[in-house]
Amino acid sequence: MNSGCPETFQSSQQTQQRIRGRRFQDRHQKIEQFRQGDIMAFPAGAAHWLYNEGNEEVVLVVLEDASNNANQLDQTSRRFFIAGNPQQGQQQQGSQYGGSTMRREQFRSGNVFNGFDIEILSEAFGVGREMARRLQGQDDMRGHIVSVQERLRVIRPPFSQEEQGQYGRGPMTNGIEETICTAKVRENIDNPSRADIYNPRAGRLSTVNSFTLPILSFLRLSAARGVLYRNSMMAPHWYKNAHSIIYITRGESRIQIVDHRGRAVLDDQVREGQCLVVPQNYAVVKQAGNEGCEWIAFNTNDNAMINTLSGRTSAIRGLPLDVIANAYQISRDEARRLKFNRDETLIFSSNRRSPRSYERVIGLVDETNTTSIA
Repeated sequence: MNSGCPETFQSSQQTQQRIRGRRFQDRHQKIEQFRQGDIMAFPAGAAHWLYNEGNEEVVLVVLEDASNNANQLDQTSRRFFIAGNPQQGQQQQGSQYGGSTMRREQFRSGNVFNGFDIEILSEAFGVGREMARRLQGQDDMRGHIVSVQERLRVIRPPFSQEEQGQYGRGPMTNGIEETICTAKVRENIDNPSRADIYNPRAGRLSTVNSFTLPILSFLRLSAARGVLYRNSMMAPHWYKNAHSIIYITRGESRIQIVDHRGRAVLDDQVREGQCLVVPQNYAVVKQAGNEGCEWIAFNTNDNAMINTLSGRTSAIRGLPLDVIANAYQISRDEARRLKFNRDETLIFSSNRRSPRSYERVIGLVDETNTTSIA
């Protein structure tokens, strides 16, 4: 939710209550429901809460971008809570200020109200001192993840109606959201029918960028969801305008990363739960193991552009045969095979090779536009 946005959800007259002789009607901002495979975008500084009302554990993969224009302090991610006592739910570590680390007993954290005077809070909210003290959460030992005793009673439409309203109609404008309060903040990329690239023998890749989720143009981020079947490969490729943060959600894959000088900086099996960073203009190739591989990738550009080194849309495919033959000192027939043997675009099916037998693909990447992650 965003501070200053209108309370667009309100209870009906049938659900109104009487408190101290006055009719009470609850109102709050719009509530979004999420499910497996959803990408959710939160603008910097937006207060939000999450509630698991299902029967299964919710696993969230979170990316916080501290280097965007919204962070005016430094490249440090800072979160603050407006409820609870977060220090009870996480291990306290020293806080870095001015180059010196403050010891744990010298620095205590809590929710944002903890630092205000009780009298000030009492006056600001028009409540008594005890209520103001409870806002500070000093006696709350639950941490920042709490159990709800009863199901949350909030105002929302049925999930099916929300889905129909959100996905059933095409865009009503030119794709630019009018206000941050009404912006679409969720897009599901787990549905196979939504895949941008699909090979029934190899896997699929689904992407979300500022064209499909316009709020990402404010965050300057995009994302992708990849699935490789057994022993399948994602072609050697590089992002020309973004770093890529990859988190493996299932299975394993052999991943090789090569820098712009042709040096291998990574050649390893990456498994479920592991994360790696591929800097801009570093070439990367993935080949799934016997159990396949699935991942989520976050890119540091709202319209990340991918280039391939092999396959139907690759840099090699665009070169004349004689250029390829002379560049690699091979015959024209060999150049033809190198250029046309792989007719797939990005997701390659297994070519009856072991996942550990790789053929090195040599490509030229422009050195003038490279960036590394500090």
